[in-house]
Amino acid sequence: MSTNPRVVHKRRETITALPLYHSGHLLKKLTKEKDFKRFYGELRGATLFLYKDDTQDTYTEKVDLEQLKSMELDSSYKKKEPTIFTLSLSTEELQLKMDNPDTGEVWRGFILTVGKKEIPSKLQLLPGQMMQLKETLNQERKRNPKLCRAPTLPPRPSFLQPSGSGNNSPSPSEEKSAPELPACFFDVTRQEAEKMLKENPENGSIILRPSTLAHNYALTLKQHTPSGPAVKNYRLTSTNSGFVIELETPKHHLLQNASASPHLHLNKCPRHK
Repeated sequence: MSTNPRVVHKRRETITALPLYHSGHLLKKLTKEKDFKRFYGELRGATLFLYKDDTQDTYTEKVDLEQLKSMELDSSYKKKEPTIFTLSLSTEELQLKMDNPDTGEVWRGFILTVGKKEIPSKLQLLPGQMMQLKETLNQERKRNPKLCRAPTLPPRPSFLQPSGSGNNSPSPSEEKSAPELPACFFDVTRQEAEKMLKENPENGSIILRPSTLAHNYALTLKQHTPSGPAVKNYRLTSTNSGFVIELETPKHHLLQNASASPHLHLNKCPRHK
């Protein structure tokens, strides 16, 4: 007699001690292996647990998605054929195979959301599935806030140093009381920043947010163009002479304004709703 699915679910929950976000049948192999092996997969937290079938309460293998570097589509899109993704991790490279593109797209959304701590920008999912991803991301941020916090602030430019400070290092108490982030900084993803700017035009047109690159920031900017409002994203770095925005095409007037007042465009920011 087979074990009751609810009993199996509770056992897995006890063993892993992690929240369940998504589950289903899939195939997996290392890139150096020849054949795929069939598993029943459960995405709990940022770990993909693999079971021989959906009645097994102890996992056979697991994949730590905190190590995820990239997830690429390995097979061309064909509606009724299996989809294969190649996952590059810090320690290995593996492939996951799903029955069809629709199932594969759902898995891709969940894997990238927990692995990168942000929802991918281009997903072909239903509204209900997108809501599940948002709930997953919120739960992951609450579960692991240290993995979602802002990166270390780049060195403060010399012209923004407090007057009379010279080369003396601030005392621990001064360092603790001093604000570490500008008012325009929000710990949000690219998609969330774009949404905030679109839904709150009266509160400004710029958001400073974490970058996917360590010790950097990203700038989400809404501009008015002849064809209508456009939202763009730029990398922001700090140098001794000021802040540098890496633009696709040099905008001399923007750079001149930034040189005169590096935080000119950061003085009015959207607020959280």
